[in-house]
Amino acid sequence: MRAEKIAAGMTVHSVGQGPGIVVLHGGGITQRDYHRLANALADRFTVHLYNRRGRIDSRPLDGTETAQTDLDDLAAVLEHTGARAVFGHSGGGFVALRAGIAGLPLDRIAVYDPGLSIDGNPPFEFVADVERRIEAGDTVGAMTAIARGADPDGPGGRLPMPVARFATRLFLATPIGKGMAELLPATGPEIRRIADHNGPASDYAGIQAEVLLAAGARSARSFTEHCEALAAAVPRGRAVVIPGSSHNAANVARPAFVAPFAEFFANGLVERVDGMESGEGHRAMGG
Repeated sequence: MRAEKIAAGMTVHSVGQGPGIVVLHGGGITQRDYHRLANALADRFTVHLYNRRGRIDSRPLDGTETAQTDLDDLAAVLEHTGARAVFGHSGGGFVALRAGIAGLPLDRIAVYDPGLSIDGNPPFEFVADVERRIEAGDTVGAMTAIARGADPDGPGGRLPMPVARFATRLFLATPIGKGMAELLPATGPEIRRIADHNGPASDYAGIQAEVLLAAGARSARSFTEHCEALAAAVPRGRAVVIPGSSHNAANVARPAFVAPFAEFFANGLVERVDGMESGEGHRAMGG
């Protein structure tokens, strides 16, 4: 994987060849968690990954970050790479869809389990509790509150709080858990930005790009509900449910998961050479 520092202060990691796709990672993790997905797409596309702020090889947090900050960083990556497509997972899906509203130069937007608040679903009252616990240094409490609040109907949400905290302690002893704990200072504000943009699905009706709205059959029910609501509101949106997939399916990137996204991107993207569409690349993509 090729790494290149860009003027905006971020490092872009790229692999493959063909039309460009920028991957937007979810909260609590980094671009490294999407290398399997990138490699699975690399035979047909150039996949670009970068870390959002507050992570290694990106800009540090200064407390002034907003949704516009995320969009400005994405715009810089799009300009540098020339990519006109994005894949966003969880909180990265929120950024991808806001980019569509903002009119960033995108032909195709694919999201998986996008982190959204649509008409108060799911309830985001837990965000204030997460923020208080992070401020107090209560890592176990903050991580437990995130798990319960993000999927109140899931196992974490149904467990009694003492049991849920015990389960969190066990999770924090794993390499993935330790990594997520280290990223809590960035995760809290990212969740807050989603909560602050609660609204109706019609807020996204201005997106002009082709949009694939995918949810996992084993993910929280709200993801499917959001995708269906957005598909009805976005002029060129389509909702799908991926069988057998849970929220981390984008990180595992099994062939059955990757296939619908590869097909979606291949169906419309063409290579651009010196600002011109390449006829050979267009034929290669089946256009």
